[in-house]
Amino acid sequence: MSNFEIGLISIPILMALIFMRMPIGLAMFVVGIAGTAIISGNTIAVMARLKTETYSTFSSYSLSIVPLFLLMGQFATLGGMSKSLFKAAESFLGHRKGGVGMAAIGACAGFGSICGSSLATAATMGQVALPELKRYGYPGGFATATLAAGGTLGILIPPSVVLVIYAILTEQNIAKLFMAAFIPGILAAIGYMITISIYVRLYPGSSGVRERVPYSERFKAILEVWPVLTVFTLVVGGIYLGWFTPTEAAAIGAAGTGIIAWANGGMTKKSLTESMLITGSSSAMIFMIVLGAGFFNAFLALTQVPQELSSLIVSQGYSPWLVLTIILCLYLIFGCIMDSLSMILLTIPIFFPIISGLDFGLTPEETAIWFGILVLIVVEVGLITPPVGMNLFIINSMDPETRIVDTYKAVLPFVASDIIRTIILVMFPGITLYLMRVFY
Repeated sequence: MSNFEIGLISIPILMALIFMRMPIGLAMFVVGIAGTAIISGNTIAVMARLKTETYSTFSSYSLSIVPLFLLMGQFATLGGMSKSLFKAAESFLGHRKGGVGMAAIGACAGFGSICGSSLATAATMGQVALPELKRYGYPGGFATATLAAGGTLGILIPPSVVLVIYAILTEQNIAKLFMAAFIPGILAAIGYMITISIYVRLYPGSSGVRERVPYSERFKAILEVWPVLTVFTLVVGGIYLGWFTPTEAAAIGAAGTGIIAWANGGMTKKSLTESMLITGSSSAMIFMIVLGAGFFNAFLALTQVPQELSSLIVSQGYSPWLVLTIILCLYLIFGCIMDSLSMILLTIPIFFPIISGLDFGLTPEETAIWFGILVLIVVEVGLITPPVGMNLFIINSMDPETRIVDTYKAVLPFVASDIIRTIILVMFPGITLYLMRVFY
């Protein structure tokens, strides 16, 4: 059996282990180690690789950005930033038809800009906004679907943990990826608000409105979100202006949100310890997946599977747009059964060489960044795609009275909005690359 055949066989074996509920990081680690041992036939060399691969993976300076952004999200929650964001958005939009739902989307976008995690954004904003949505007559399924969709903005609007992982895997500039994600992130928030506006008109009884808030209270609410604006401007603006690297920005952001949480009274010895433990646990989970992916990807490199598939597809003369469409559709299917980080780590080593070998009329760097944003968007759709949308389960668990089936039905318009946005960004790459081209 050739190395290429061994590589092809390893993929269904890996999927079988995942479906048997083996943690994906461990599954990739086992398949990678076993496959390398079979190909090399030298067990001692494989054991030695355990040391070198582990050290080279975790000694990456760029990887330190992950726990720092996660910690920043924890401190932001303690600082009450989620509440102030929702209150400010609600004061401007709450009196409109579907306005409370739109306010929830706007608050999710704001919190996502200082959090970087979709699951954390969904969980945090769900605690704040779900009672208000139910209070103003939003049916359980529509309320949970709105917050599940809004939570996905945490993975797209910079800073984004998944974008950092993609940048490391493909050796791209993190700052440029953050810049390219900004417009698609804003379009996502606008698209969700339009979806809510259409939904409440098609189903008039699906939402209520709150009384109009005086402008004096609106401006007061805006003043209360200055910590969010300060942190976002300092972190993202500092990266774009070249004041510091993304990793340094993450450290400054974590320190800044920690100071704000302490000043607002949300930082105690107990809450600080809990934040550290949650951050450590989440980081360990991510790092285990990254380590497993490192071994599996090294094994795939030995088998030449990514290179052979890339050469095969390019030699067939298929349209680059057809290949891209098929890959994005596969991501939509994977999103029904896998979480976002796992999809990125498992598929990018296979799909990225294929896309890099195709001509879309862009430079290699632009192609890599544009493809990364498209992947991030369809991965984001996976978070709210039934039957295994992680955000759906997180939000639905906060509302035991709402059936998961009702959430599934109500989230479909938001999925449609994501698909429409993806089609637009595929057809017009310049939308994604505009800010990157202007600033770089």
